[in-house]
Amino acid sequence: MLAAEALDMVGGDYAFFNMEIFNGTSASYNSWYNASDTDKNNERAKKAYDAVLTVTTRAPIGDQYRDFSNEVKEVALHKFDFEYEATVNPFVSSFFDAVLVYAAALNETLRQNGSITDGEAIFNNIRNRTFDFNKLLPWEHENITIDAVGDRKADYSLMDMDPETGIFESVATYYGEKETVTFTKEIHWPGGMPPKDEPECGFDGSRCPDTTDSMTWNIVTGVLAVLVVFMAIISFFIYRHFKLEADLASMTWWISWDYVEMTDDVKCCKFGSRVSIGKYSHSSNVSVDSLVGNRQVFIRTGRFKGVTVAIKRINKDRVELTRPLLIQLKRMKDLQYDHLVRSSACVDADGPKPSPTLSHQYCPKGSLQDILENDDVKLDAMFKISLMHDLVKGMSFLHSSEIRTHGNLKSSNCVVDSRFVLKITDFGLNLLVDNEKNYNPDRYAFWRRKLWTAPELLRNPFPPQEGTQKGDVYSFAIIAHEIIYRQGAFWVKNEDLSPQQIVENVKNGGYPVFRPTIEDDTAEEELLQMIKRCWAEEPMERPDFQQLKTIIRRLNKDNESGNILDNLLSRMEQYANNLEVLVQERTADYFEEKRKCEELLYQLLPKSVASQLIEGKSVMAETYDCVTIYFSDIVGFTSLSAQSTPLQVVDLLNDLYTRFDAIIENFDVYKVETIGDAYMVVSGLPVRNGTLHAREIANMSLALLREVETFTIRHRPEDKLKLRIGMHTGPCVAGVVGLKMPRYCLFGDTVNTASRMESNGQPLKIHVSSQTQQVLAQHYPYFQLDCRGEVEMKGKGKVTTFWLLGKSDTEVQ
Repeated sequence: MLAAEALDMVGGDYAFFNMEIFNGTSASYNSWYNASDTDKNNERAKKAYDAVLTVTTRAPIGDQYRDFSNEVKEVALHKFDFEYEATVNPFVSSFFDAVLVYAAALNETLRQNGSITDGEAIFNNIRNRTFDFNKLLPWEHENITIDAVGDRKADYSLMDMDPETGIFESVATYYGEKETVTFTKEIHWPGGMPPKDEPECGFDGSRCPDTTDSMTWNIVTGVLAVLVVFMAIISFFIYRHFKLEADLASMTWWISWDYVEMTDDVKCCKFGSRVSIGKYSHSSNVSVDSLVGNRQVFIRTGRFKGVTVAIKRINKDRVELTRPLLIQLKRMKDLQYDHLVRSSACVDADGPKPSPTLSHQYCPKGSLQDILENDDVKLDAMFKISLMHDLVKGMSFLHSSEIRTHGNLKSSNCVVDSRFVLKITDFGLNLLVDNEKNYNPDRYAFWRRKLWTAPELLRNPFPPQEGTQKGDVYSFAIIAHEIIYRQGAFWVKNEDLSPQQIVENVKNGGYPVFRPTIEDDTAEEELLQMIKRCWAEEPMERPDFQQLKTIIRRLNKDNESGNILDNLLSRMEQYANNLEVLVQERTADYFEEKRKCEELLYQLLPKSVASQLIEGKSVMAETYDCVTIYFSDIVGFTSLSAQSTPLQVVDLLNDLYTRFDAIIENFDVYKVETIGDAYMVVSGLPVRNGTLHAREIANMSLALLREVETFTIRHRPEDKLKLRIGMHTGPCVAGVVGLKMPRYCLFGDTVNTASRMESNGQPLKIHVSSQTQQVLAQHYPYFQLDCRGEVEMKGKGKVTTFWLLGKSDTEVQ
């Protein structure tokens, strides 16, 4: 090849095919390099090898073959004192195959009653046969096929050198069993295209006439053309240089605070119900670096030339506008694409905060992380693929631009605008935004933001600040997994690992590599295989975003049309459906809560009164001509309370009055209130019931007295609870008192008299006034009443009262 280079045959007119059948994978290394030669000759050889295509035996791949190779190296070193400089020759594995083929043929011969020494019979059992040893071989392997003459149909690889790395890589594979050729990459031809079969003038130049004058004229014309082209190229580069300097000086990326109006209106920060009020809105363009746990972070917004922008503070006191930084800012300003967020910067010292800021295009739907963590948002398979497609298109455009890489890609850096189009942010300004500054390695956020970082970057003590393209592909795989499963970044099934533990596991490598959980039935197989390829441990095995665009477009072919309006309408329709379902759920929740509130209100107030309050009507006090009021309390309650803990007293009253509440449900009565051990019930209001109020209270009193006789005090089961009951009939006034915690109260002398009847009664007896006795005797004579006689009552003097003993077996209605 050095001789070919000296003859100027390596510029693209010729291609050289090198047959290294027995060298195997060694052809993939820089075989042009000779350690014993000079650096100059090695550079010449590298240039010459650009025109070389090497045909070699296809080597097995995979971790199993790598382990096999390592074992061969150990055996060679310890038993034969031979040390491999490169990988093990694949013919070593062919020897392994040969032993298996011979053993299979020998077994077949023996099954045919042949002899172990019958070479011809064994050979006949080898010819025209395909052997499947996948279950026996320790690595993935094609079937072994032997033709009629006993030759193996082997697999071969066509190797082409990468001009940048100098390493030979496989560009095509010939499969002997199938007799097919598969190209995996395009061949790099030195001249940009394959050489012609024959030079235009032939190999001996006989096809071109020897006209000296014409040749001289052609030479002169060619020289002049070259000079013109050379001058045009120089002029072009001079123009570009001066235009770049002019653009840098004009600072088109810069905005002044004089043109920014800070907003105070309400900004919807999330897809769902989270809303922030005031000058700060949710950080739809904020990196996850500023999030700790589930704490919400907000970002200031403003209006610039009528457009809402998100204003993000830079964690620096001042910005020195160096030339590299000016170039980055210019590139960011010039970069405009549907799936990239546009940005500007302000370095004024007289802004709302004494520090530089970045102004981003405001995306009101929040970040992709916001949407994925919001259970109210329903994402079908089409919607998920569309989000991935937007992300891939944005990253493909970014990688083909002058910025080249993102370096900090994660779901929080992918934001969604009002049309539900995904856009990428936080890229291209690594000189302005120092992501590593002021971060404590022990903090949760420090480790969380590394969940999307590729393993080779985690292992690098000084990773490139701008990241790598293959690292961005790995980050995309983590985001795609996050979109499919919606379980957060780096979800590992049945494992509760901290971000630091996850990052350390990824960094340590090993086999199998530590990656998020993938379940086969959750998405299309092609999509899951794409994700696995994107987070491969070896960066060179990961596809680029141009290849990913093809895969995603194929997966989304039923929903992704070339019409931008169709795509937009499809997404907005999905968005509207999500909103419709969300409104229905919120409406159902509202009615359920309204029902619960009404039920609670009906427990506190009579239903008729509560209904008037719900309708916003004022409730006027109402006079009732005749009602019956019940009062009761526990005899010796003060002494019992002193001998019990507060919790025991509460349990006692709760047990007793819960049973009382269940009993009074069977009667036409209204429970007014419970204060301490006092229990007050009325009948005849708020719904009038004629004279039935006396009968209802009497029946209820007897039922409560029977309940008390069987009641057991939980913490003092040996003590008997003694209830004292009093009842009185007469007129009263009822109405709602107060606006905060309103109460339905009774007023009048009837209330006081009923209370006196209770306080002047005796334990386990029902004390009845003469007014109540008259109603019962006149209308309900089956009640058994016994005259107590005259009783001195405070404020009433001597009054005649009765004991309610019970009632006859037959009630007279």
